[in-house]
Amino acid sequence: MTDLDQKLQALRDENLFRERRLLQSRQGVEITIDNEPLLAFCSNDYLGLAADPRVIAAMQRGAEEYGVGSGASHLVTGHSTPHHALEEELAEFVGAERALVFSTGYMANIGVLSSLMQRGSLIIEDKLNHASLIDAARLARADSRRYLHGDLARVEQLLKEANGHTLIATDAVFSMDGDLAPLPQLLALARQHGGWLLADDAHGLGVIGEHGRGSFSHFGIGLDDPIIYIGTLGKAFGTFGAFVAGSDTLIETLLQTARTYIYTTALPPAVAEATRESLRIVKSEDWRRERLSKLISAFRAGVSEMGLDLMPSDTAIQPIVLGSAEAALAATSKLREQGILVPAIRPPTVPAGSARLRITFSAAHTDEHLETLLSALAELAVAA
Repeated sequence: MTDLDQKLQALRDENLFRERRLLQSRQGVEITIDNEPLLAFCSNDYLGLAADPRVIAAMQRGAEEYGVGSGASHLVTGHSTPHHALEEELAEFVGAERALVFSTGYMANIGVLSSLMQRGSLIIEDKLNHASLIDAARLARADSRRYLHGDLARVEQLLKEANGHTLIATDAVFSMDGDLAPLPQLLALARQHGGWLLADDAHGLGVIGEHGRGSFSHFGIGLDDPIIYIGTLGKAFGTFGAFVAGSDTLIETLLQTARTYIYTTALPPAVAEATRESLRIVKSEDWRRERLSKLISAFRAGVSEMGLDLMPSDTAIQPIVLGSAEAALAATSKLREQGILVPAIRPPTVPAGSARLRITFSAAHTDEHLETLLSALAELAVAA
């Protein structure tokens, strides 16, 4: 048995081995996985736009006019009219001077931190940050320190001890817990100590704030320096890609120096056209967020007396912590037997001992879908 075989076997023995599921239908709340119809409560398609006919039609029109590939990086010949229009519209939407579209949120985070933070500077980040922020800090030449989740006193201490430039990096909505970062307090600390505040709003953009403008809007905060705003487009917007928003100087700096922007092929223009249509829908159809809010409230009320460990989240991410990886896998299996897909989330995605069901809601879920889920969870609670 080779070293790789041993590593794979160890993952199996620890209930940490992961398997891909074959999706055989459109993205949505009712899907087909491995030839089995299932009700999904695990997608980040929060507003139900991934298969919206208007978004599909916009992508088709974009492909017809601009082709299916961009052909080059943005700084060669890949920066098309749809890309440019999307950047201007995204900047206006979140209230920033300017925006820059990246191919993925992972690339956006790596591009920002590696461009702005040099040797002798310090990146301070929450321990529960998304892997893209953790990896970005590792790849940057700066020093990095992580603080216990939401520990503002520790953030302040690290800022006081820093000698060079500083940057606080945080999820705006934490992807596995569903809670919001204390953005007003973090911003005050960043301003007090002359540092940046980078917030990855992958799970807040489109979902919270005025007309879905995101987590800073939720707190009534404008996107002024020293804020660096990261938004992703493959979740509430239902398409693909990401963007960085901030001051004109920040964006021009990234355009000139971010390696993950300069040295990669641009997002297909058709995707940019689809995202422009998604943005129009996000801005104009507040009923989607209202529907999502009602589902979340009804879910939390329904689960409150089941004895399950529901985390304090008011967002579309509603985790139920079960502890061991074995327990989470067993719960996933029992739910699937009843036609419900909620994959087990296990280490290293979450800390050891906090394996969970990560339940997520979409505006496309019906009251009947919710009742089906609650009934299945009630049986799970009784069995536990």
